[in-house]
This record gives sequence, structure tokens and C-alpha cells, in this order.
Amino acid sequence: MIRYAVAAGLLAVMLPSVPCFAVTAKDKMATCKFGADDQKLQGARRTKFIKDCMANRNDPRGRPGAMGTMGPTAAPPAKN
Repeated sequence: MIRYAVAAGLLAVMLPSVPCFAVTAKDKMATCKFGADDQKLQGARRTKFIKDCMANRNDPRGRPGAMGTMGPTAAPPAKN
């Protein structure tokens, strides 16, 4: 029962500080533009980068499961 009281107390203390971690669209646009400037992108490549960055689609690792059925530990097919 004490665990619930402690958890509720921590939640009550931490909840008001959560909005300070939120990123506004203006802040995100500034970060995306900085990334485009850093990579010296221009024209259509810059526009695409900023659009993908604003939509959180700029992960260089690709989407989850992009490797298909072969995972990183699976052996490659045998060569004959």
C-alpha cells in the first residue's frame, strides 16, 4: 500500500513539469532547418529533408522490420 502512495506522490510532483519537455512546431522547424543547413542541402533535397524531419521520418536506420524475415542473427543463404 505504501508503494501506491509513493507512486501517487511522485506522479503528483512530476506531472506539472511534463509540459516543459514538449517540443513546439516552431522549435522542431528550427532544429530541422539547422540539420539541413549543417548538411548544406538545397532545393528539392532540402525541402524533402525538412518535410521528413518534421514528420519524424528521417531515421537513417530505416523503419522497423525493414530487413524482412532475415534478422541480424540469421545466417545468409548458402552459396552453391
